[in-house]
Amino acid sequence: MSGTPNGADGMNGADSAYDRDSARGAHNVSGTVSRRAFVVTAAAAAGTAALAGPLAGSASAAGFGWRDDGSHYVVDTGASLVFKVSKTDGDLTSLVHKGTEYQGYGGKNSHVESGLGTSTVTLAQSGSTILISVAHGTLRHYYAARSGENNIYLWTDKADSSVTATRYIVRVRAGLFLNDEPDSYTYTTSTVEASDVFAKSDGQTRSKHYAKHRVIDYDYIGWTTGSVGLWIVRSNHEKASGGPFYRSLLRHQSADGGGLYEILHYGENQTESERFGLQGPYVIAFTDGGAPSSALYHDTLTTSWADSLGISGYVAESGRGRVAGVGISGRDAAYTYTVGLANSSAQYWGTARASDGYFSVSRILPGVYTLTVYKGELAVYSTQTTVSAGATTTLNTVAVPSSNDPSNAAALWRIGNWDGTPSGFKNADLMTYAHPSDVRASAWTGNVVIGSGTETSAFPCYLWKDVNSGLIVYFKLTAAQAAAAHTLRIGVTTAYANGRPQVAVNDWTSSIPSPPTQPSTRSLTVGSYRGNNCTFTYSVPAGAWLTDTSQYNVLKINVVSGSGTTGFLSAGTAIDAIDLLA
Repeated sequence: MSGTPNGADGMNGADSAYDRDSARGAHNVSGTVSRRAFVVTAAAAAGTAALAGPLAGSASAAGFGWRDDGSHYVVDTGASLVFKVSKTDGDLTSLVHKGTEYQGYGGKNSHVESGLGTSTVTLAQSGSTILISVAHGTLRHYYAARSGENNIYLWTDKADSSVTATRYIVRVRAGLFLNDEPDSYTYTTSTVEASDVFAKSDGQTRSKHYAKHRVIDYDYIGWTTGSVGLWIVRSNHEKASGGPFYRSLLRHQSADGGGLYEILHYGENQTESERFGLQGPYVIAFTDGGAPSSALYHDTLTTSWADSLGISGYVAESGRGRVAGVGISGRDAAYTYTVGLANSSAQYWGTARASDGYFSVSRILPGVYTLTVYKGELAVYSTQTTVSAGATTTLNTVAVPSSNDPSNAAALWRIGNWDGTPSGFKNADLMTYAHPSDVRASAWTGNVVIGSGTETSAFPCYLWKDVNSGLIVYFKLTAAQAAAAHTLRIGVTTAYANGRPQVAVNDWTSSIPSPPTQPSTRSLTVGSYRGNNCTFTYSVPAGAWLTDTSQYNVLKINVVSGSGTTGFLSAGTAIDAIDLLA
């Protein structure tokens, strides 16, 4: 479908800011596809780094230094990288690696947001480090270069909402990296939705909003030709929002070039308020084709060299703390457990060890945090903990109560698994990097029979009021089961335009439930099922069941809402699990 979503989309200023790039249109890219486009697994970095580590020696490399050409600060790292920063607005206007200019597409520079405008830009050198500082109102942005490295370290300090700063974008010239990966690309003129979701001639869809990887899944993003790699190594996202499972804008590519992003706050399907403060360091890194050095990753990178540079909001290692847990009991061994820490000022997370649930989360700003244990993406335990500077908060074994995991409830039948995701449902794997109209998607309609063995794979991961509302589940009950009342549960992971399920069992119909709190922007069509997990419960009376045990009971699930438009932008919801309790 085409057209711009109406007010039910609720796209905020941040959403609109991202749409500005795609508003100019995009075109088909021709040329040879490079060998690799996007490497995210930390393990892939082992043995492939081809650049100096982040702690270069104090002696300057040959050529290390800077000059003022009148309108720019020109920095030579003494390795293979020379870059320029505008003295007028702090834009990165040139990025030359081994003699090749990588900066620029569509006449645009690399910068915070879409450019800050007139700013105060200064430079200082401290031994083997050069720091360029950009001041624009209450916002501060920094570029740091280290002698002998092909890296640029960046920090952005957004103190309040007076300045719009939600990303840093590296704008890369056309023709240097020609790739066709299935996420975060916009390069065709056939619009599917709004001005930012597109279709290729083969029916596959693309959008820069799509991100196969959650924040917890990747350390860096970028492109490689096999002989040169250009990457952004992400920060720890302590001042970002959305938690460990949030899918953020990663990159996009069009006929006139590509963009790599470090998102400081992303408005699409956001579950939290914006956090303010210093974010970084994040790193622009060049390699000889391999992945960036693992020493640049947020959990291993040390920046003691930056402790005395005067970066606004910077907190050194000594001013941070750690939380460690002996273990987690009551786990389901089939799932990965994540421990998250969050308050209004910061967020952190770590993965629990599979064998015993041991966890450790480091480099935390001091404060009181809500500690949440997630089974998959479903919160199953929460408590408060305090973090102090220079200290480790040690927790005894966290015991997850059996009742906190809905999977532990005895059920007559269950579709899907209670893990806070639509994993296993029809089209679920595709929907994080494709539009629902994509040619690769299976039919969104079709009914489900309990006992068929295909209950979950046949059930669509998303339900919409105007697409597949009224989906039917057939099931049989024994005489004893039909003689009793039962509780039906439907778990959802997000909803669009207040879409929520109303159910009917045979001749009995439930009341319309109240809508849960969910993000106001698009979700299901821009690659995200991550909203606020919610469980709807329906008390179905004994009189609703068929007494003839040879017949199938009919459960009809409708999506109801007074909001939304039509098609895939009608009110909808994403499914976590459905079960009928014993």
